[in-house]
Amino acid sequence: MSTNEDIAAIFEELAILLELTGANGFRVNAHSKVARVVEGLTSDLGELARSDDALKSLEAIDGIGKSSAQKIIEFAADGSVKDLETLRASVPGGLREVMKVPGLGPRTVRRLWQEAGIESLDDLEAGIEDGRLEALPRMGRKTIDNIRESIEFMKTAGDRRRLGTAMPIAERLVEMMQSVPGVRRVAYAGSLRRGQETIGDLDLLVTTDDPAAASKAFQSQPGVTRILVAGETKSSVRLEDGIQVDLRVVPEEVWGAALMYFTGSKDHNVALRERAIGRGLRLNEYGLFPDDGEDGSPQSRGVVAIASASESEIYQALDLPWIPPELRVDRDEFELDVPEDLITVEDIRAELHSHTTASDGRLTIEELAVAARTAGRTVLAITDHSRSSAQANGLDEDRLRRHAEAIREADGKIEGIRLLAGSEVDIHADGSLDYDDDVLAMLDVVVASPHASLRQDPDAATARLCAAARHPLVSIIGHPTGRLIGTRKGLEPDIEALISAAIEGGTALEINANPYRLDLRDTHVRAAVDAGCLISINTDAHRAEHLEFIRYGVLTGRRGRLRVPGCLNAWPDDRLLEWLAQNR
Repeated sequence: MSTNEDIAAIFEELAILLELTGANGFRVNAHSKVARVVEGLTSDLGELARSDDALKSLEAIDGIGKSSAQKIIEFAADGSVKDLETLRASVPGGLREVMKVPGLGPRTVRRLWQEAGIESLDDLEAGIEDGRLEALPRMGRKTIDNIRESIEFMKTAGDRRRLGTAMPIAERLVEMMQSVPGVRRVAYAGSLRRGQETIGDLDLLVTTDDPAAASKAFQSQPGVTRILVAGETKSSVRLEDGIQVDLRVVPEEVWGAALMYFTGSKDHNVALRERAIGRGLRLNEYGLFPDDGEDGSPQSRGVVAIASASESEIYQALDLPWIPPELRVDRDEFELDVPEDLITVEDIRAELHSHTTASDGRLTIEELAVAARTAGRTVLAITDHSRSSAQANGLDEDRLRRHAEAIREADGKIEGIRLLAGSEVDIHADGSLDYDDDVLAMLDVVVASPHASLRQDPDAATARLCAAARHPLVSIIGHPTGRLIGTRKGLEPDIEALISAAIEGGTALEINANPYRLDLRDTHVRAAVDAGCLISINTDAHRAEHLEFIRYGVLTGRRGRLRVPGCLNAWPDDRLLEWLAQNR
């Protein structure tokens, strides 16, 4: 099975390896371009590549030439591309790990390889320590310190998957297990259910009339590369991408206790057990039991559980309301009231940060509007990049004015959704914005975001973001730290100061729901919520499917105790439009 994502990855790797081996820029860029073209297609190239008229059909796609079309056909037929295998063989395997170091591009890695003999991550670390890197021309101490810091950050990030990578895998597994005869209930648990931004292993729970059949189906599913544990009540497998998945088969009557236990967090569970002990009870994955004073598990002695079938009845028996999984961190969820109106995906009405083909998006104004309407949005702000984001085809002032006119013209033609003309405006390193005020004033929405100079010291970063937050024409501060989870730390401003500046300026702070960002992060959201700062959850959509990212942003918002009244995107349309107009 060759998906568009797989094909795009092949061409992206070809481009990287060509650059590593010194190919001319035209060949490198040509392969990168094909990768971008493939990413933006909605038609299935794998199916097209297996058709009778494959070569002609593929060449008819703008941006795909004969040579690229032949590679796509070869990959669809054989699962590999000869040219790629040849390139892989010509480059030390360890360089792929070096390429993962944040901030190191193909040209730099090639230079390290050719001029300093760096062929692995171990070589790179040794080269830093023994002075080989510092001996290279134009490789100063600051650059080397940045590389060292990036390596350490990559190591601390660990072998964890982003929420947006793990969730679809878990959902596929749930769907697969639901189709197994005899299975009654299926759910994922663990850190994924709690909505953490990165996930280690996946935990799956099932109840079934036939434990042996359920376990066998789990162990023999497509994509399993290794069976780690094979039992009727517990199985563990490793999938093709390396992630470990644990399946636990539990009796129907203990479903709630098991789901609570395997959801965690560990600290939350410990606090619950201590609470139970204080009430003369004992809590484990089989239920909440009266303490009979004996050692060992109560259920093994025939003690009848007080509560076990549902999480809510266990919480109730412990004199607690049901606590949403996202709040189970043993922070203060036992002391504070659980908000009844925590934000949900169903509450979201508006998308206030999105991109079209005018900059680096994949859809036209009309196509994005229809996609947003289909996704349930009633308001869509189109905020293409400003002029300084040249790599994203940012708009100069004339293009922006024409683009705003086109958005307003489309707004009058497309029913069922209100379109707003906006821009994602770069915040420069000194805190100034990428357009003059007269340009900003003619827009409906201004999302001000940092894209460059993301290694600023905290004081400079704080001053930069606070200046933008206080600007009278800024509506939202987009992805405030500019981080990329697991690859880039981004800015480290004084969040409390930024929150104060946003409140002072009447500006909202964004949770960027792209799973690579989730910026603001949950702890920042909590600080903003506690201070009364408005939050906007946006997908930063560049394609139709990106609108589905909203669920990751909502999970982050819930972890920060974000309630419906504090989220712009959940407001009634009239109230939102009135608020946006206040700072125009």
